[in-house]
Amino acid sequence: MNIMVGTCNFDAEGLLEAAVLKHARAFNAKIYLVRSMEVSESIPREVFAKAEKLLEKGKSFFTRQGVKCESHFIETGLTTGENLIQFAKNNQIDQIIIGVRSRSKIEKLIFGSTAQYVILNSSCPVLCVNVKKT
Repeated sequence: MNIMVGTCNFDAEGLLEAAVLKHARAFNAKIYLVRSMEVSESIPREVFAKAEKLLEKGKSFFTRQGVKCESHFIETGLTTGENLIQFAKNNQIDQIIIGVRSRSKIEKLIFGSTAQYVILNSSCPVLCVNVKKT
């Protein structure tokens, strides 16, 4: 089984990471950690470097846990949601796991919702994990 994790952060103690680890072990799955960023001259190179470093940290964590894992950093002109859906189709992903959090209607209007796009356009099951600790 191939599980894709759409991620922008990594927290070894996080709820998303715990759910991914649980599913990977239960299904003897390979994890694909995917970070997508739109290319723009206004975004400092340090932001991209930090994102790549977090991806490698996540990959190292899952590998130490005995889970097969690959990390992929996608830089294109597409939106994050479009990149995630395209990656899932191109890599025969069986399940997508994404973190979700509550946002106001204004935030959704201005920034959109990557999770909503992925849920509505995915050709495979999507597991949403509430990443806000209660």
